[in-house]
Amino acid sequence: MAIVLFDGFAFGMLLFVLSVGLSVTLGLMNFINLAHGAFGMLGGYVTVLAMRQLGLPFLLALPAAFLAAALVSVVFERTLFRRLYKAGELNQVLFTIGVVFVAAAVATYAFGTVQQVIILPSWLRGSVEVFGLRLGVYRIFLIAIALAVTALLVFGLERTRLGAQIRAAVDNQRMAQGLGLDVERIFAITFALGSGLAGLGGALAIEIVGLDPSFGFHYLVYVLIVVAVGGLGSITGSFVGAALLGIGDVAGKYFVPEIGSFLIYLLLVAILFVRPLGLFGKR
Repeated sequence: MAIVLFDGFAFGMLLFVLSVGLSVTLGLMNFINLAHGAFGMLGGYVTVLAMRQLGLPFLLALPAAFLAAALVSVVFERTLFRRLYKAGELNQVLFTIGVVFVAAAVATYAFGTVQQVIILPSWLRGSVEVFGLRLGVYRIFLIAIALAVTALLVFGLERTRLGAQIRAAVDNQRMAQGLGLDVERIFAITFALGSGLAGLGGALAIEIVGLDPSFGFHYLVYVLIVVAVGGLGSITGSFVGAALLGIGDVAGKYFVPEIGSFLIYLLLVAILFVRPLGLFGKR
């Protein structure tokens, strides 16, 4: 039972890293970016190329994945997405899901449909014994990364000047502009941060769930569930929601394999029935 809880929590932390960026952009910018999964896929493929072609170690490939997804997202935000900020939700959904289709086609053309594999450093492979339990080293590493991301995001949004500017720009764009804030630059930074975290999540996901051109579609569903359960714009909500859903998904597949794949959806319905705005949602 303890191993199932640990594996479920580790999977939940992977979902958290993948989803928290969308929670930030959707909750703070009110922009429905269904292309979020495509940026996660981009981070995964950048990691594969960095390790295979450039010979970078895994720990250096992770920031490369973050930066690549962030930079590409800035280009998209500046040239395409910015035009949709004041458009209706349907326009945002249709356009961004179209980006996912294009990204999947490009990935298929460039890499084929096979699952990508990376070779982790020796110290991230295998397992260690903790209180009599054999725990996977990579899953411990994944949990540590998620906890570090949580701490940095909470500190950055709540305790820094940039975080205050982001909150001000979101609460009242016109007033923020009147005070001299560059709202367009702030939104670009926020979008880059959210997409960069998706790229980092895609890089971390290769060892756990694999990587192929359908990644952007398949895990977009999980990401949207985490955001809905946690509540828009809430880092704490994304963390708690991802942990609950990860544990529920793994435990369901282990204990009741007949319905295990559907348990995460049952959890979604049950939580939203009680908390329609999510666990920590305010709007």
